[in-house]
Amino acid sequence: MICKRASGSISGPISGSISSPYIPRNSRTLRVSPVALGASIAWAACGGGDAPSDEPAGAADAPPQFETTEVAEGVYQFRWVGHNALFAVTSEGVFAFDPISVEAAATYAEEIRRVAPGAELAAIVYSHNHADHATGAEVLREAFGADVPIYAHRNADAPLREAADPDLPPPTATFDETMTLAGGEIELHYLGRSHGDDIAVGFMPAHNLAFAVDFVSRDRFGYQDLAGLHFPDMFDAIEGLLEIPFEMIVFGHGPPGDRAAVERQLTYYRDLDAAVRGAVEAGLSEDETAETVLMEDYSHWDRYDDWRELNVRGMHRKLTAAGVGESE
Repeated sequence: MICKRASGSISGPISGSISSPYIPRNSRTLRVSPVALGASIAWAACGGGDAPSDEPAGAADAPPQFETTEVAEGVYQFRWVGHNALFAVTSEGVFAFDPISVEAAATYAEEIRRVAPGAELAAIVYSHNHADHATGAEVLREAFGADVPIYAHRNADAPLREAADPDLPPPTATFDETMTLAGGEIELHYLGRSHGDDIAVGFMPAHNLAFAVDFVSRDRFGYQDLAGLHFPDMFDAIEGLLEIPFEMIVFGHGPPGDRAAVERQLTYYRDLDAAVRGAVEAGLSEDETAETVLMEDYSHWDRYDDWRELNVRGMHRKLTAAGVGESE
């Protein structure tokens, strides 16, 4: 599959074993409106690089506010500012992961109709319950039908019911370990605690393609001080992801990758744990550890300058809270 690059696209080649160039097809640009201001802030916060501006197209190197990219036959990545969703056209209709937000979902619905005219929305799938990924389901339902089911891991149900947010309705059906949809064209997997305790990983066996949100990404530091990331559970979750036979993977933030990208993520977290653990065991304070654990082998990764110190501090706190370095 060869896609065509859109003007202003931020996409680049996928490193690793994927042979065909990753150049977006079916991309359109929407002029950024005042509504997009909050999304622009989210873009910067989530490590997406420079935020879109209100300057005319071509006035700066800002990416388009959204892109829809065919990543496999009938499978599309929908990017809204710094967040990615995924939808698949199956024999039973369209399955859409993560509405992202009320504003994003309105455009998401338009893009689904554009690339799959006449197709029904069979279901919405939440990768997890966090509002920056799951909000907007009602917008999709209103566009395609109020009875569209919503699937999620069972641990997502209680917090969503407690929140009682009309823009983020609770799931209509949940699963524990695995669930198959569209006659097996889509699988949902729960890999244990990672970024929260309800992450559902999507997998499309016919395309060897996975969708994983927030606990892995391609060559990027963990978000800020690793709040919400559970260690050592994270190691097991990422190892579990590698047991799924995907070849290509779309992440909740940043560009897609391959198995090597996930392996690099696992190696990074192991290296971070080992380096900070050594500092804690040597009696270094959080400030001293932040000054000395530089993770220079990863200085080329996205958000190194912004989040390297925060990652180190976050790991120091987690290890200290777990009792590492305490005298017997």
